[in-house]
Amino acid sequence: MDAGEIRMAVHEQGDGPPVLLLHGFPELAFSWRHQLPGLAAAGYRAIAPDMRGYGGSDKPTAVADYAIDRLVADVTGLMDSLSLPQAVVAGHDWGALVAWHMALTEAHRMAGLIALNIPFFRRPPIDPIMYMRIRYGKELYIVNFQDSHEADRRFTEDPAHFIDIMMRRRRRQRGNDRKHRRRPLSLLRLLDQDEPGGDRLLAPDELKVYAEAFAAGGFTAPINWYRNFSRNWKAGRHIEQTVRVPTLFIGASDDAVVSPRQNEAMKPHVTDLEIHMIEDCGHWTQQEKPAELNALLIDWLKRRYPISER
Repeated sequence: MDAGEIRMAVHEQGDGPPVLLLHGFPELAFSWRHQLPGLAAAGYRAIAPDMRGYGGSDKPTAVADYAIDRLVADVTGLMDSLSLPQAVVAGHDWGALVAWHMALTEAHRMAGLIALNIPFFRRPPIDPIMYMRIRYGKELYIVNFQDSHEADRRFTEDPAHFIDIMMRRRRRQRGNDRKHRRRPLSLLRLLDQDEPGGDRLLAPDELKVYAEAFAAGGFTAPINWYRNFSRNWKAGRHIEQTVRVPTLFIGASDDAVVSPRQNEAMKPHVTDLEIHMIEDCGHWTQQEKPAELNALLIDWLKRRYPISER
């Protein structure tokens, strides 16, 4: 399906008000496999694309092809191709960052916003890569992605192993951050561990779907999303940092990627915000707690985007 300037592979179920589901890294539209039928059964049209650089969608070669404005254009282009003036846009991980940015630049196309795990971050005063480099050093996976293609190569050597160690249920370490400061998250270090820990989330047939997709497409295109942090920061200089789209945020108590403090910090900058936290859940919310997530999604949608009004 043509979406703007690229061709996107799309998974779709149901009729009714449209809900776009945007996945993150390192995932696929397949990550929404539990939400697609759930939303369809509740009377919604659930639409999940493989995002640019992933799965069956096009994979442009230039790093700049993965800048945030292009990712948002893919969403609006997909909506145009489906003749959708508006939709609720839901995103997880990087998909949430795309949805947040879309709310700043294309709010008129959004009936509502649902963000999973990743809260709204206002544009910082300095280049985020510069800050990460100073604060966390080159071991942090986002910084590492800027400096080499080692991750691209090593993840691609054994996609099944990489996906398996990533998609596990892990508990967040508790304690005083000052006394128990965690090491920066290094995906290469995680890859080298004899036993990465955590409970596997994927059945063998599910892991095979991810492994085959990344074996065919590689990891450079998905990692290129991260290589645009500085470019996105520069481009956002004159964009007002207030989200006015009705928003549902669903966090996870054991998410290792963001902290409760970051979730709290977004509140003054999102004018219509409802927050729910799923307990005993890590970063892979759609796959760790699908029933709980579906219940929250459908409850909010029926209150804020009711079928009877469409």
